[in-house]
Amino acid sequence: PKGILDDGVITLRPLALSDRDALFAAASDAEIWAQHPAHDRWQRSVFDSFFDEAMAHGTAFVVIDKASGAIVGSSRYGLERAGPGEVEIGWTFLTREFWGGDTNRRMKRLMLEYALTHFDRVIFLIGETNIRSRRAMEKIGGILTERTYSVDTPGGSINHVIYAIDRQNFTKGPLA
Repeated sequence: PKGILDDGVITLRPLALSDRDALFAAASDAEIWAQHPAHDRWQRSVFDSFFDEAMAHGTAFVVIDKASGAIVGSSRYGLERAGPGEVEIGWTFLTREFWGGDTNRRMKRLMLEYALTHFDRVIFLIGETNIRSRRAMEKIGGILTERTYSVDTPGGSINHVIYAIDRQNFTKGPLA
């Protein structure tokens, strides 16, 4: 995406090379990654790989809290693991200050509104044991599908469950 997504409270703008240090500052809290399959992403070298991959894909956003002007997280789109007519939203994190509040819902609403003008369905891959993210997905209307996905990592294979939101469910759901 080339544009900026904004709802008056948060802004999602395309990730830029100049965001590396500010985004690392947001990501450097180990607790953010404790339940995440990439539990060491708070470390600079691991984060730098994550950042470089996001830049290479060209579909990542930084999340900016408009009240403070601070970068408080990021998310991105991906097609690699999506089926026909689908796009994935993932690689998402927020600073702990914004957990459990309205920011995740706002971010997902903006990204879903944009994605569902171009795709029939949005999928979300979540680590099978990442209970916090699974609850957040259910809270915004994600429907657990029968599909699963396994990611091979140096530490072994990590199983993911797949949630989905399609145009019809989005217009009826809590984010509409």
